[in-house]
Order: sequence, then structure tokens, then C-alpha cells
Amino acid sequence: MKRPESVLVVIYTMDGRALMLRRLDDAAFWQSVTGSLEHGEIPAQTAVREVLEETGIDIIAQDLTLHDLARQVRYDIRPLWRKRYPDGVTTNLEHQFTLALPDSCEIQLSEHSEYQWLPFKQAIALASATTNRQVLLELSQSFGGCYGRSQ
Repeated sequence: MKRPESVLVVIYTMDGRALMLRRLDDAAFWQSVTGSLEHGEIPAQTAVREVLEETGIDIIAQDLTLHDLARQVRYDIRPLWRKRYPDGVTTNLEHQFTLALPDSCEIQLSEHSEYQWLPFKQAIALASATTNRQVLLELSQSFGGCYGRSQ
């Protein structure tokens, strides 16, 4: 059973593009990197592990800086996914992170069917989860406007 505590890692480039991943179990669902904490892990460890597992990007080996937004958001688990959690669990606690890359790169998919590097405006429109959209919107605003420079 999954632990109802997870991470969201929004990966973006310095020219204002965000990495979006299409789920294997729901082709209409696009997201950033996500994953549940394993027992004994702290959120930053989970974020590093999930980025490597889902994209092939090795934060430690590449000496990249994972930014902890120091924010946790509780949301309702989609009914489709509740069977993965203990009986009666309906909400999840999400820890949010961002990861800046100098440029877009090839992604090694393992848990998703497709990926795209998109300008923030398009990534926001495509993101299926409200919490994911919110972090993308905040990032876009830090790039000098409502949706950043690259549209």
C-alpha cells in the first residue's frame, strides 16, 4: 500500500519551459514528476529518487539544486487511485519542489508514455492537477509576466 504522502517536482528550463509527462494509466492525465514517500524517506530524498526514476535526471551526479518550496498541500486522491492506499484513505499530503535546468534535455521515460517541454502557458493549460498548475503559474510569474517569456 502506498503512503498518502508524496512529492511534486516541477522541472523547468531557464528559458521558461516546463517538463510535462503523460501518465500510462490515464492518457488524458499530464503532470510533472510525482511520487509517494517510502517508509523512512524524507521528502527531499523522495524528490531526488523520483526525478531519477521518472526522467533519468540524476540531481546528485549532475550537481543540480533541488528547490524545496517549503509548502505542503493536502488534496483528495482521485477515486481511480484510492485502491493503492490503505482502506479509508482519501487524501494525500504533497510536498512541493522545483528543479531548474539550463536547457531542455532528452528524458528517459519509465513510468510515463510521453513527455513534452512546453512554454509555461501551455504547461499550465495541460497540467491535470490543480496543485501542479499552481506551481507552474507561480514559476511563470517569476519569469516576468503572467506566463513567462516563452509562449
